[in-house]
Amino acid sequence: MISLNKPTLDLLNSSTMVAFGGAVRLHIAFLLAGIPVWIPIYCAFAFIVYATYTLDRSMDCAEDSINNPGRRNADHSIGLFAAVAAFFSGIFLFVLEGIYLAPFLPIFIGFLYTRGVRIGSTTYSLKGSCGGKNCVIGFTWGCTIALITSHWCTSIPTLGVIFVFYFSKMFVNSVVFDFKDIRGDRAAGIRTLPVWIGEKVTRVVLIVIIVVLHVFMMSALITGVIRNEWVILLYGLCIPSLFLLFYSSSFEEKAGVICRRLREIVIIGEPALSLAARSCTGVLI
Repeated sequence: MISLNKPTLDLLNSSTMVAFGGAVRLHIAFLLAGIPVWIPIYCAFAFIVYATYTLDRSMDCAEDSINNPGRRNADHSIGLFAAVAAFFSGIFLFVLEGIYLAPFLPIFIGFLYTRGVRIGSTTYSLKGSCGGKNCVIGFTWGCTIALITSHWCTSIPTLGVIFVFYFSKMFVNSVVFDFKDIRGDRAAGIRTLPVWIGEKVTRVVLIVIIVVLHVFMMSALITGVIRNEWVILLYGLCIPSLFLLFYSSSFEEKAGVICRRLREIVIIGEPALSLAARSCTGVLI
């Protein structure tokens, strides 16, 4: 029997903003590569992102019962149905544009990420290694966005820069999200970077990655490998770095809504806010 209770609705809605952010990230990749706006492809990618994350959140994991107690009584069969429906919607839109491989990569890796890889009698979890799962997330979305972009852009250096950009961005973003899950990850024996090396050192590592990445991106911009999107790059350098200077897991437990949502605003909202800054700069100039 279908049960659309609040935990189930929370489950269904938990990946909505991530999916929207994915579509905006693809748009930014198109801007960097000089590809015109392509709304159906953005929608297709949003469906695939939604399907991948909803699939993961619809499968019971030991750490999820601690990290997300509000979804503990959700009807996961509805979540799985929503993931499948979104996946096939994304496949349909991609196939219409002649893109066949890219949409299958994240859902395949997402399944392995959730269930692990079984070799003989041993199951190896992609979630379990120190920074390993973050590399998996970075590779998945960096490679998928680069593959989609390659349908219109044939420049290997440009595609390489886009891959590096989103590999690094998604690596950093996923580590930031690990901050809020420290308690559950530690209880489940998952050694994420904040659990392994501590929050302070992790923040320093992430800031260094962001700075080095944007020096690399500015070099690619100056040499003409990517288009001149300096506002987006400058926003991506300054705002996340400033945020990481003072962010910690304690923010998730503060009374103020803005403090508790700051991570989502800065990290998930970065692509949309950087585009807004780009638009404002264009108007002012």
